[in-house]
Amino acid sequence: MVDNPLPTLAEHAAAWRSRPLPAEVAHHARRALIDWFAALLPGLSKPPATLLAAAMAAERGPGRSICYVDGQPGPLRHAALLNATASHTVEFDDIFRDAGYHPGCPTIAPALAAVQQQGGTMEDLLRAITAGYEVSCRIGMAVQPSHYRNWHTTGTVGTFGAAVATAVALGCDAEKIGHAIATAATFAGGLQQAFLSDSMSKPLHPGHAADAGALAAIGAAAGVTGALDALHGPKGFAAATSEDTGKWDKALADLGTRVCITEMTFKNHGCCGHIFAALDAVRDLQREHGFTAEDVARIHVGGYGPTKSICDRPSITTEQEARFSVQFTMGALLVLGGVRIAAFAPENLQNPNIRAIMPKVTVELDPELADAYPAKRAAKVRVALADGRELYRFQPTRKGDPDAPLSDAELSEKFRELCAPVIGAGPAEALLESLWTGEAVPGALPAAVRQAAE
Repeated sequence: MVDNPLPTLAEHAAAWRSRPLPAEVAHHARRALIDWFAALLPGLSKPPATLLAAAMAAERGPGRSICYVDGQPGPLRHAALLNATASHTVEFDDIFRDAGYHPGCPTIAPALAAVQQQGGTMEDLLRAITAGYEVSCRIGMAVQPSHYRNWHTTGTVGTFGAAVATAVALGCDAEKIGHAIATAATFAGGLQQAFLSDSMSKPLHPGHAADAGALAAIGAAAGVTGALDALHGPKGFAAATSEDTGKWDKALADLGTRVCITEMTFKNHGCCGHIFAALDAVRDLQREHGFTAEDVARIHVGGYGPTKSICDRPSITTEQEARFSVQFTMGALLVLGGVRIAAFAPENLQNPNIRAIMPKVTVELDPELADAYPAKRAAKVRVALADGRELYRFQPTRKGDPDAPLSDAELSEKFRELCAPVIGAGPAEALLESLWTGEAVPGALPAAVRQAAE
């Protein structure tokens, strides 16, 4: 039995500073970095990151970390906060399925900012990212699924990813990484109500996590100590945010043999991941049977808990609400052929053909699928067509999950699709190549990014 998980996690994180970096792990870390940039760039011109960047410009201060929202260098925390916020805005960021958690936004943003500040290498960045994913994903597994009833895991657990990645990038040893984790535990926050109602708060969750975790690491590097029982103690993180003090034995059982960053889900749709299985099922049925949006009489989705509790939204008015609506995204899939950036353009939020589909879509909780969550994210979908045909599909997983992954070529295509409109096809291709094979850490992007954000 694990008495205190924190020292074990800190030692494991510290080992990623110098242990051999297997080629497979490095490759998966590069995949995560590519996917993060793909999610980041289209979010650079959108609020709340743009609003915050303008509001905080006067307090930027000196530094070498690039804030991609306005293209300017500045302090580590400034860049981490704004880049993490922007990278969560269009809902294309990665997922660690077993923890119900988006690790990329809160982890990569501060890791990159710290390595840029330190003048480090790509290998330094890949090591820091891997360590941050390892610790935060395992803490996420320990408190799920009950944690997700009220808390947004990316805001809470993401604080640990940020703290560990930053601490590793700053060269902290296991003792200081432990104190960074401990302080991060008391900084963590993020309520689900923020995205059950209309607000800009959800992208701020990974932004705050990146900032708070970076602060915890900077403090630990300077000698600031934290409560080393903050994860498992009777009033610690797990006890305060889940049903018990944490499933630490399960979360740490394969530490050293399983590397979490090698098991990421990369999104194939630009919306909430709890809708993906249903979208995949309808897409496949449409390919098999050749029906169009006009042919659909009804669609019924059986899903797991959050598919019903978070994403059953028969009416929407805003882009955020649309990204969390089974009804809207199903309509977008059928009418537009995909749920990508264009689906949430103002004209498509009001598209009458999409709106015509929405009342035809119903969602219910399926007990069997609910029991399998979070390890499995499945859907049962029934489509009734106007000609009387009844189609059914059980979708056991989602395209992009570890058991149905995006290939390197598919991930590259996703990157091009999302990044080329922002910085141009040539610069996007150059950035992609550097992320796949380069040894230098990414720096400032072309001026087109700044122009898009203005």
